[in-house]
Amino acid sequence: MEKKIALLLTGGTLLMKAAEDGILEPAAYTHNLLQELPVLRRIAQVEMSVVCNLDSADMQPTDWLRIGRAIHQALSSPGIDGVVVVHGTDTMAYTSSAVSLLLGPVPRPVVFTGAQRPIGEPRTDARANLIDAFSVATLPVPEVGVVFASRFFRGTRVTKRDAHAMDAFDSPDFPPLVELGLTEHIARERLLPGGPLASFDDRLDPRVLVVRVFPGLQPSWLLQTLDQGVRGLVLEAYGTGNLPALGPSMLDVIAEASRRGIPCLIVTQCLKGSVALERYKGAVAATRAGAISGGDMTVEAAVAKMMIALGRFPHSDARRRYLEDDIIGERSPLAHG
Repeated sequence: MEKKIALLLTGGTLLMKAAEDGILEPAAYTHNLLQELPVLRRIAQVEMSVVCNLDSADMQPTDWLRIGRAIHQALSSPGIDGVVVVHGTDTMAYTSSAVSLLLGPVPRPVVFTGAQRPIGEPRTDARANLIDAFSVATLPVPEVGVVFASRFFRGTRVTKRDAHAMDAFDSPDFPPLVELGLTEHIARERLLPGGPLASFDDRLDPRVLVVRVFPGLQPSWLLQTLDQGVRGLVLEAYGTGNLPALGPSMLDVIAEASRRGIPCLIVTQCLKGSVALERYKGAVAATRAGAISGGDMTVEAAVAKMMIALGRFPHSDARRRYLEDDIIGERSPLAHG
């Protein structure tokens, strides 16, 4: 039986065109993807709809909710075997992380893809990425993920690593779920089990601040931001989660945030590796001050998870458990730090 794919358009470079000055910008959808790529109809029947038309740099948490609802509706529709979402590359990892956590287990594949160059250009990666995304959307892989350069990554594990190369995305701490070569290799041992679609829970609170720790960062600056309505803090710490412990330090910020009921999640600045808060003096002190280990979560997943934790759990203990637990494959179960 022929598969049926829901194709959701949200904008991004793939569907942009150059203005007279050469600057790429969102425009009316001038490219009919099914005319540009009639081969898509040979892979599956297509139901196409427009969710929004944004440069993904302009995506906000409210747009994650809009996209999440559209995906939920598509997966709830009879006969839909998978969903493909065209999205800009700049914030695709944030959206795929957020949508994964918002939806929870999914019964069928949800595949985000995009391009480094518009589909209307002769030398573009858009055609290959779309064909690969459609191919993955017909496979038995019940996950939300990102297809780019012939690899399908878990949506909560992916990050954009290259602004110029065609293989722009990577998943440093979790291998691809599918690799597309002459054949399709599915890493079945790494797949989530999937499950029936739950009702869509749209509760999230975007009042999250992300700070990259660096030599010279003044804790007083962060203490002032706590008075500006910040409800969740994500700190990108050194190495395995280490923080400066001498003089005015981040420990004062963590302690004050904890006193106010503001959760503080620690992730690593490193592209690969995991937080281990028991390893260094500053990290141990951070734990005692109330910090929560982000394990091997990406920054993108940590931001989305913090927003959802704040929206869903009014009590600090429940928030902490949610942040520490592996909800949908966003962190290794043993990477608790």
